Amino acid sequence: MLKIVRKLLKNRVGATAIEYGLIAALVSVAAVGALTAMGDSLQSMFTKVSSTLDTAVAGTGTGATTGGTTTGTTTAAP
Repeated sequence: MLKIVRKLLKNRVGATAIEYGLIAALVSVAAVGALTAMGDSLQSMFTKVSSTLDTAVAGTGTGATTGGTTTGTTTAAP
């Protein structure tokens, strides 16, 4: 019985897996914290991109044709 306990105490595979799990958890917490802190700026950026894409999509089929040329507005992404 004592040999089994000693063998279990020498086994480092489980400890390594736990360490990697703790590192992954720490990275996840840091990522969530960073994204939460940047929440407002990310939301405004995605809103701006979305409205720019909506404008671009809406403008693709609405150009007026005069004399074989199409006139319309083109919106460039910032």
